[in-house]
Amino acid sequence: MSWLNAMVGDRFEMTASPQTYFDKVWRDHVITALGEDLSLLQIDRLVLHELSGSQAVRALAQNNRQPDSRGQVFTVIEHLISTRLGRGALESVSISGPAMIDGTRKAPQAYGFHFIDYDNTEQGIAHVVAPELAIALPGTTLVCCDSHTCTVGGVGALAWGIGASEAEHVLATQTLAQTKPKNMRVRLEGELPRGVYAKDLILALIGKIGANSGIGYAVEFAGSVVRSMPIEGRLPLCNMAVEFSAKYGFVPPDDITFAYLKNKKYAPHGEQWDRAVSDWRAL
Repeated sequence: MSWLNAMVGDRFEMTASPQTYFDKVWRDHVITALGEDLSLLQIDRLVLHELSGSQAVRALAQNNRQPDSRGQVFTVIEHLISTRLGRGALESVSISGPAMIDGTRKAPQAYGFHFIDYDNTEQGIAHVVAPELAIALPGTTLVCCDSHTCTVGGVGALAWGIGASEAEHVLATQTLAQTKPKNMRVRLEGELPRGVYAKDLILALIGKIGANSGIGYAVEFAGSVVRSMPIEGRLPLCNMAVEFSAKYGFVPPDDITFAYLKNKKYAPHGEQWDRAVSDWRAL
């Protein structure tokens, strides 16, 4: 049973040769080439929380800038807020937490961002909320001030973690300059033994190829094991891509993805859903 088989492939050049899913999504978001492999990319979704997100919003105001695409910014209170049952609106384990929470709460009021407060039934960790509400969608770019943002690659999004200054840049322009990485495909074949789950797979991968083996790569998880996984398995698989130093981890979308996202809050609906699925399949 070969349930762990990591395969590293060379980068595909932008020529007539076949392109990977990653290549196609990257290509569709390039606004302009900046030289070498550096490109200015369109960012479809920005997710902010009250730690680095509050810093980005404050810097935007201090520099007298306005958000470029308010409807594409989603703010959630989740990073510094206390997890205590019955917690208060500003309760935090951090001394600076209350001020950051308050500042993040005021930003949607000032700028019209989508907002999920601490007492909202939709509240949760940013990279869990994003797929649950279909903020993250196949073929889209999504960034957040959290290193595990690659989690939402589990629904086919191209997602990665950024810093506060990059978040300010996205707020102001809805773009980021990025260097295109090489492609890596991790193919997981066979059937999982009883008691073996997604996180066990990624830990076994790290043990086999090393914690630094993902540096400079965008990692696609593929194979029969991945294809049979529910989204709830694919998300932690992609989450852990950063633990072997890959910036991006993703699973190209399929019928399991579409069934998971259909009818969720921010998913397309009606005819728009049908057109979206047709586009996603083409990738």
